[in-house]
Parts: sequence; C-alpha cells; structure tokens
Amino acid sequence: MKIGTVLQLEVVQSGKNRNRDAKKYRCKVIDKNEQNLYIDLPVDTKSKKTAFFAKGTIFDVTFIDSDEIIYQFRSKLVAKVKGKIPALAIQLPGNNIRRIQRRNYARVETAVDVAVHSDQNLFSPFTTVTNDISGGGLSIIVPKNQILKGELAEIWMVLAMANGQFVYPNVRAKLVHEKRGNSGISIASFQFLALDVKTEQWIIRFCFEKQREARKKQIFHR
Repeated sequence: MKIGTVLQLEVVQSGKNRNRDAKKYRCKVIDKNEQNLYIDLPVDTKSKKTAFFAKGTIFDVTFIDSDEIIYQFRSKLVAKVKGKIPALAIQLPGNNIRRIQRRNYARVETAVDVAVHSDQNLFSPFTTVTNDISGGGLSIIVPKNQILKGELAEIWMVLAMANGQFVYPNVRAKLVHEKRGNSGISIASFQFLALDVKTEQWIIRFCFEKQREARKKQIFHR
C-alpha cells in the first residue's frame, strides 16, 4: 500500500448494534512502518466533518489499488500522533486482507447526467441527474410528473473523468425503491445488474476520483 492511498473507514459494531447504514469516513495514508499505517484525521463522507475516535477502536478499512481492485481488512486504532500534521496510527493487516466485490463500495453524492429507458417500454424515456452513485447502483432525481413503471430499466450515463476524458456507460438496472422527500422531490434507487468488467471499472474509478476531489476541497478549506 503506497503513501497517498485513500482509505475508507467504517467503525466495526458488534451484535445488535451492527448497522448496514453505518457512517463511513475517508482518510489518506501519510506514512507507514513495519507495524502500522499512519493516516490523516478521518472525515465523515457525508457531513465532511473531521471525526475523532478512541484508542482501541476497530475499523473495517477499504481501499482500491492501482489496478482498480478493491481490498478490505480489519484494523485497530493503536495511537494518536501529535505533530505538524495530526495523525492516527492503525495496525497493518498482515496477511488478513481480502478482495471484495466492487458493488459493495460506498456511494458518492454527485450529479451525473443520465438517460433512463424502460426495459419493457412501460414509460417514456427521460433525462435527469443522479443523487448519488456507487459501483453497485445509483439513485436519480425523478422529474416532476414522471411515473416509473416496472422493475427493469436501461440507464445511460455521462461520466467526466479526472483526466478530462468522458465515458458513456450503458447499464441494465433494477428499481429498488422510490421515495418522496420532505421537499417534494422524488428519489428513485436502482441496483446495477450484471455489469461487465470495463463498465464496472469506469464507475468505480469515477467514484474514487470524486472522493479524492472532495477530500482535497476539505483540506483546502480547513
């Protein structure tokens, strides 16, 4: 794992306290030795606020390597390091590291242009933007007066990559649920179905670049 690798942390909760919607935190590897990784202070991915943890806190740590493969390991906070840049020391995983399915990766809140078509022509095609996106699915803002029918849809996306390239993934997706918020805006969530490897890599890379971008903005505005 290289210096500068971006990590996602999730606090491990046991038994009845385990929560599938647990908060996720983003940080970066700033140094390492034979026993520990040294990370900058984690930031809540939603609130963008710096998070603080007690010594001994257990984390599930997720990262993506240079080959776009996602790995996860369990680690423990062993020390808080004071200095010019405050840091945390967490245990290196040793051999206890596993490759995980890409679609388990965290969602990123960002607006992506999409076109949505019914798989069975049950509603007219429409364009809109995403509310969030991940390697496993996305949610979209449903235009006013637009009615979604059926479970399956085809979705075209326009992903603006960090290198200036635009890619246009086309995916089949299943409507998971549709919910109207207090503002009256309706959000529909879709799960991707049978992504090919290249499309999955594009989406994962896009999400990771957006996380990096958000992290840089957070550091700049501190």
